[in-house]
Amino acid sequence: MRLLSRRTALTSLVAAGGALAAHRAFAKPREFPLDPVRIEVEAREITHFQPTAEAIRFGKLEFRGGLVLTSSYPGFGGISGFALQRDGRRFLAVTDAGLLLDGELATDGDRPTGLANVRACALKDDRGRPLALQGREDAESLTLSPRGVFVGLETINEIWLYPADPMGQIGMRIDVPPGVKALRFNLGLESLAYAAEGPLGGTLIAIGEEGASKSADLPGFLIGGPTPGTFTIAKSGPFNGTDACVGPDGVLYLLERHFSFSTGVLMQVRRFSMSDVKPGARLSGEILFTADMAYEIDNMEGLAVTRNAAGEIILTMISDDNFSPLQRNVLLRFAVAA
Repeated sequence: MRLLSRRTALTSLVAAGGALAAHRAFAKPREFPLDPVRIEVEAREITHFQPTAEAIRFGKLEFRGGLVLTSSYPGFGGISGFALQRDGRRFLAVTDAGLLLDGELATDGDRPTGLANVRACALKDDRGRPLALQGREDAESLTLSPRGVFVGLETINEIWLYPADPMGQIGMRIDVPPGVKALRFNLGLESLAYAAEGPLGGTLIAIGEEGASKSADLPGFLIGGPTPGTFTIAKSGPFNGTDACVGPDGVLYLLERHFSFSTGVLMQVRRFSMSDVKPGARLSGEILFTADMAYEIDNMEGLAVTRNAAGEIILTMISDDNFSPLQRNVLLRFAVAA
């Protein structure tokens, strides 16, 4: 869609009570298969990140391709957390309707061409029941670790641990610091990342979407590992955190998003040296790129960081369409160019 129609659509969504600013789904589907089911996902290629220009370099990122994803399966959409295995092919995602998705990201080099062998199933509690039917549907983040897959639930601010292959498996709720439970309603646990190596090896990094106020720094938590504690990320303009990932380069990447009537949707990517991530720290980081609705973005909420065969760091981002016909599931890929 063109810039004007996308902005008009999102404004209409808010006016209709679907409040993207409050991050609520337009109409969450009630699909909770206990065992994985195969689904078909169609993909339309995005050839230009900025539709009006031929550029491929945007700030410190280089555009490698994108997709608009659709499916006839009612539970596809609302993708809020996204992870890729080290090979950059197998993916795992969570939706804010309480589903897990897995499959393969098909590519031509670094350019994404589609999703294949996609499956969907309900996130389960420790008794095998769908989390969404226990008041725990708002899954917003996930990260891979040697212990398994950690999933963050925003509204209730819980973290659950699943086996490395979580599809159809039961989960286990883990203990979280008191500050996690104190995060604001619907502005809580939005990002999870895992530090497998270095001084923070074995640490789960959790980041809240927003702090104690709109202008406050983002709250961060170091859970487990050698130095558990809290830290903050300096608020960058109007942006809130939506996902984070520790890349194979040992750098913490943060995806950020903002929405208002006047601007429409904005997105931003920052990076931070892991040597700065420690209890008591206040991180500012480096802005890699900021985009508005002149670019092919939507409500960007998922981030995976991998390394390609040439040794480049690849960022793969995906949007949460809030299950709204007025929004899109957009997948974007960039190489970090500097």
